[in-house]
Amino acid sequence: LTALFGPEHGFDASAADGAMVEDTFDPRTGLPVYSLYGSIKEPTLAMLAGVDILVFDMQDVGARFYTFISTLFYVLRGAAAAGKRVIVLDRPNPVNGSTLAGPTVEPGYESFVGIVPMPIRHGLTTGELACYFNTEFDFRADLRVVPLEGWQRSMWFDQTGLPWVPLSPGMPHLSTAT
Repeated sequence: LTALFGPEHGFDASAADGAMVEDTFDPRTGLPVYSLYGSIKEPTLAMLAGVDILVFDMQDVGARFYTFISTLFYVLRGAAAAGKRVIVLDRPNPVNGSTLAGPTVEPGYESFVGIVPMPIRHGLTTGELACYFNTEFDFRADLRVVPLEGWQRSMWFDQTGLPWVPLSPGMPHLSTAT
């Protein structure tokens, strides 16, 4: 490992919703932790200088306004610009992958809580989102997805047998996502 990157809520998932997150150092490893939530949302060439491969391992909640998918969008775009490979460890959609619901973002109204035109409840896994972003927006990132095992589109997170790890102060339980 040469660097760590943190989304909204920081690398340790403790920052409040919308709170600016600054670059820091990880106390355990001494590695730099670059914030991708603040004035910089896309990894820069300087941040990626000592990085060969970025590994994206984050659990989404299944809703387009949860900003981890916006971070994924910018990680792919920044990695493509820097010529770096991205490996996405796929994660289940916790509110199942069969149900789509809600309006899409109107063109011209995209933001960090609505990065692309997709329904509020998008039905995709993290790996599927990565493939969609990379293809639809022609990033051409060197993307590899480590596939899920045992997940089916009809499954809710509590049916996976996986432990729910709090994603942020505002998303402490699966019931919050549902």
